[in-house]
Amino acid sequence: MSTQVILPRIMQVGAGASQEIPSVLESLNCKRPLIVTDKVMVELGYVGQIEQTLANHMVFCEVFDNTVPEPTVGSIQAGVEKARDGDYDCIIAVGGGSPIDSAKAIAILAKFGGEMRDYKFPRVVLEQGLPVIAVPTTAGTGSEVTRFTIITDEANDEKMLCVGIGFMPVAALVDYKLTLSLPARITADTGIDALTHAIEAYVSKKANPYSDSQALAAMSLLGPNLRKVYHHGSDADAREAMMLGSTLAGVAFSAASVALVHGMSRPIGAFFHVPHGLSNAMLLPSVTAFSIPEAPERYADCARAMGVASELDSTEVANGKLLDELKALNEELSVPTPEQFGIDRNQFFELRQTMAEQALASGSPGNNPKVPSIEEMMTIYTGLWD
Repeated sequence: MSTQVILPRIMQVGAGASQEIPSVLESLNCKRPLIVTDKVMVELGYVGQIEQTLANHMVFCEVFDNTVPEPTVGSIQAGVEKARDGDYDCIIAVGGGSPIDSAKAIAILAKFGGEMRDYKFPRVVLEQGLPVIAVPTTAGTGSEVTRFTIITDEANDEKMLCVGIGFMPVAALVDYKLTLSLPARITADTGIDALTHAIEAYVSKKANPYSDSQALAAMSLLGPNLRKVYHHGSDADAREAMMLGSTLAGVAFSAASVALVHGMSRPIGAFFHVPHGLSNAMLLPSVTAFSIPEAPERYADCARAMGVASELDSTEVANGKLLDELKALNEELSVPTPEQFGIDRNQFFELRQTMAEQALASGSPGNNPKVPSIEEMMTIYTGLWD
């Protein structure tokens, strides 16, 4: 059985990769880019640096900086109109997963029209929108190398998973230097998101030899360095390892898909506005404990790849160490419980069934080693308050 692997046409990886945009645009024969980003990237000067680099090569661009965390149908509409009405031949997405996901959606809608709901899974989007050049500034989502985007429909608080080659950036410029100024909280949330991508890709029912190789490599980079970058953000070596690990984890789950953590995480984000990486972190220990009985060897491999278990440890011992590590990570990285985040318990409990139904409808839980029922997902949600 073969596996289809879809990657960006161009990948530039390492210090200074983001400054290679002019040559990348030239190779793609693109001359009029629209930068899609957020106001933080503008304030930090990253967008200005790219604009200046382009201007030095006589390439002039405009900026749409109104993307928001956890993008919604409404938040991208102005970007769709700007991209549709302007004479742009490509989009440069600068930022974390939210600006990159926004850019992917804008690129499709600006060219083909319709509504975002028209493109949600189970539809597979094969149409090629405006070419997207992704410049990630966090080590977490891996969106620069995935064929997915997630946009929330405010009408019913549903995080819509959109899938297909049409959402794959044509180029990814992975420059770890852009992460050196990230605050500890964002570093932790995006780092656990990347680790979750790698683990879920490896245990997914859609895992394959290619995705396995990327997921194990990602875990070997992320596991030993997540604490380092949280406590010492200026550690360039650790930041570089995290950035590469995040990209490899993105490659892995794009080829194998994510599973139950992501399926259950998206509704928490949609209903309670919890950042995606943070809701993943809340769920990762309990979902891992739920899933281990159906894939004990796979989870033991994860523990060994992360460096928390040795080859001499039995499968059972390795899995015990993995669960201990995931709980310890959440504690050390100050991951809040839903209650500590400020979520109303009664509202959360009232929405458990709706969240479980949305999770199941996304398709991700079906990739899990142990496929849950609605009732089992509701029990896991309940356990987040224990």
